[in-house]
Amino acid sequence: MALNTPVCDFGWQAVDFALADTSGAQHNLSTLRGANGLLLMFICNHCPYVKAIIDRICRDARELQSLGIGVAAIMSNDPVEYPEDSFDNMRRVAKALDFPFPYLYDPTQDVARSYGAVCTPDFFGFNRDLALQYRGRLDASGRMPALPDARRELVEAMRLVAVTGEGPALQTPSIGCSIKWRH
Repeated sequence: MALNTPVCDFGWQAVDFALADTSGAQHNLSTLRGANGLLLMFICNHCPYVKAIIDRICRDARELQSLGIGVAAIMSNDPVEYPEDSFDNMRRVAKALDFPFPYLYDPTQDVARSYGAVCTPDFFGFNRDLALQYRGRLDASGRMPALPDARRELVEAMRLVAVTGEGPALQTPSIGCSIKWRH
């Protein structure tokens, strides 16, 4: 079932966490944040919406990192019901696609709950004070990639956040598969 993210709650403070990435390294807000902000993305391996844009996510993450924005992805789905999202498969996907960011595993789903994540992909763009400034989409892609020259909404928004500390007033919600909660 496709869901849309809620509108941006400007100024909402990032909630700290401690999660391991696919190499076993531990991360939290202080290790992930960049000098000009932080982008957290809730993604997974099996979602067609994520698969349609994962190459663009990697491209845009590299560009945002060059602007002083820290970037990390979090996988919170239930891997029992969705084996493609298992930790071993996370490790395989991160390596195969050469993720330029840590791919974190949220085994308790507590981080997804604390952020109010609703779908994959779900983007949370924070300024240097870790105040939420963007909760929109990557671009016009859905289950299929948008045209190659599609407006890069996430990059534009986070570039603005890096420079001014504030995100755009108008944001288009992300769309994707629902987070697969444990029963």
